[in-house]
Amino acid sequence: MPEVVRYRSPDEDSARWAGFPFRDGDIVISTRSKSGTTWLQMICALLVFQTPRLPDSLGNLSPWLDWLVAPRDQVVAHLEQQRHRRFIKTHTPLDGLPLDPRAAFVVVARHPLDIAVSLYHHSRNIDRTRLQELTGRVHAADDRAPRLPLHEWLVGWIEWQGSPSQELDSLPGVLWHFSDAWSRRSMHNVHLVHYADLSTNLEESMRALATQLDFDVPDDRWPDIVGAASFERMRARADVLIDPVGVLKDRTGFFRRGITGEAREHLSAEELARYHVRAETLAPPDLLAWLHRRPPRLLQSSTPGGAVTPSRVEHR
Repeated sequence: MPEVVRYRSPDEDSARWAGFPFRDGDIVISTRSKSGTTWLQMICALLVFQTPRLPDSLGNLSPWLDWLVAPRDQVVAHLEQQRHRRFIKTHTPLDGLPLDPRAAFVVVARHPLDIAVSLYHHSRNIDRTRLQELTGRVHAADDRAPRLPLHEWLVGWIEWQGSPSQELDSLPGVLWHFSDAWSRRSMHNVHLVHYADLSTNLEESMRALATQLDFDVPDDRWPDIVGAASFERMRARADVLIDPVGVLKDRTGFFRRGITGEAREHLSAEELARYHVRAETLAPPDLLAWLHRRPPRLLQSSTPGGAVTPSRVEHR
């Protein structure tokens, strides 16, 4: 069996997965930051409970096991007490996780440049002082919020030359996470979801995921649960859905409005070409072809009734 890789940052440690007591039916949501983590957590919550009236916040229903904010034993004990089908968040690539056959592993992929734009804005919304208080750790340059204008920061993000293990939210880190999952996509318990598919037809994507994860949802419940996964409904409930420990400066700002493909509007043709050259050195061509699919300029999202309407929003 291949050795499990350990990934660490000032806020996370994938070693917290070692010895985790899995159950039959567990779902592990493995994503890169800003590629649709909260969206998938919400979708899983709605498939588990089959009602928009969730019994708790997403952070409590779907704990982030790697995060150093709470002691590991406390998080595991909390999960042990859950009687519903469990769905657990992680930003660890699959090679850093124990791929227990009893669990399903869902990896959400998104165009890396769109991830980068979301990272830029999200980093500026984090209360670093509060995060230090919770983790007890100080980064060498702890205010990691970008100081450069977006265009300059994006160019630097594309050109960064370190290894994925140094910075998983870099371009090499993002493409490593996706490439590792792509190489395992034939495994029975590994499922890849494209952010653009969720944006284009939310109901169809939720139904497909329900089938993959063996959920049986009565037809009359679909309109309500699809509607609850929409951007507008999630943003309106930001105070009760996300950030129970208070590390965001603005909870509603977490659900930032934008257009998929926004990054391409901040880069020149030469800079975009440079991105593609770099990406081709970091990921296989079939993955890149899947990852870089061009959605319509205004993506579509399903309304609760199943109709398709234009949307200019980003889910996180």
